[in-house]
Amino acid sequence: MDPNNLTAIRAVHELYCQLTGQKLTLRFDRERLWYEFLRAGFHADELKIVVSYLQKEIRATRRNVGVLKLSNLLQPDRFEEDLNISKVRLQNRSPSTPSRCAPDPPPPTPAQLQNLREQAKAAFTRLRQELDKTPNT
Repeated sequence: MDPNNLTAIRAVHELYCQLTGQKLTLRFDRERLWYEFLRAGFHADELKIVVSYLQKEIRATRRNVGVLKLSNLLQPDRFEEDLNISKVRLQNRSPSTPSRCAPDPPPPTPAQLQNLREQAKAAFTRLRQELDKTPNT
């Protein structure tokens, strides 16, 4: 294997271990997974994005902790999908993007509360008057 590839593989594996808190030996099968990962055009910054996204999803109980297993994470199609989803979610959360939900209105002022009380009292008075007008059967 090319020494540059091996250096890159070791660096990205070390990063993965730091991000996930795992201590995994870098055996041949794992080297091969990392080699394919790098060969597919992925890089360390994208690994950080995906691992961070998956950790947030795990904490929110939307994903299972097994998604961070190296053998699951480094499947190229799944990694690409998680990367794209994480970018979409990050873009949707930016402050410049309008929110789908309207923000809560501010609480009413004391004057508005008093006005609402008076309206409710008047409505009850009208209701009582209407009920008093109805004939008893």
